[in-house]
Amino acid sequence: MDKSETLMIRDFPIDERPRERLINHGAVSLSNHELLAILLRTGTKSESAIQLANSLLTQFGGLFWLKEAALEEIMSLKGIGKAKAVQIAAAVELGRRISNLTYDDRYVIRSPEDGANYVMNDMRFLTQEHFVCLYLNTKNQVLHRQTIFIGSLNASIVHPREVFKEAFRRSAASIICLHNHPSGDPSPSREDIEVTKRLVECGKIIGIEILDHLIIGDNKYASMKEKGFM
Repeated sequence: MDKSETLMIRDFPIDERPRERLINHGAVSLSNHELLAILLRTGTKSESAIQLANSLLTQFGGLFWLKEAALEEIMSLKGIGKAKAVQIAAAVELGRRISNLTYDDRYVIRSPEDGANYVMNDMRFLTQEHFVCLYLNTKNQVLHRQTIFIGSLNASIVHPREVFKEAFRRSAASIICLHNHPSGDPSPSREDIEVTKRLVECGKIIGIEILDHLIIGDNKYASMKEKGFM
């Protein structure tokens, strides 16, 4: 390749391109300028997206001052128009909001109704059964929500390993299990009861309590704990 030619991202080996590295190894493996290059998506005729990202960081002296830059300042760099500047500003603002989050902002589940309300609008109209787990900390605040399985519920398919694996990853103190009945009727089935008992027993052995198993219907729910099945 002639030295005067610009090395574009498409010229990189596939496994060295920022987007592919993020997919394969996670965002934490990328440098600041590589993350910025993904946001920029394209460079110019004379600079690749990575080179443009480097130029941007150099102009502002790093991320600390870039986060304080106005749109007009970002757009002053050749190759960055309004669309790219807006994307950068939006990413910076999301980062700022995430850094300001506290445990007090997390949803607290104090009752079966709280758990049902947390997922009702998302799950009541689903046409397939979704088995979902809410992972809670010691204050019953939701740390994470994970869809474990989609399809007809039975004890052989909803494996405790998948339920508790995420609990360990999140250092959860307890779990609330939920699944929907597409019919709209939340009445527990024999399979629902079997799954619940199996998960509760596993939780006792592992030391992570299953607080409840909620069945979501059409704007109504059933609590396996309230019904005495756990």
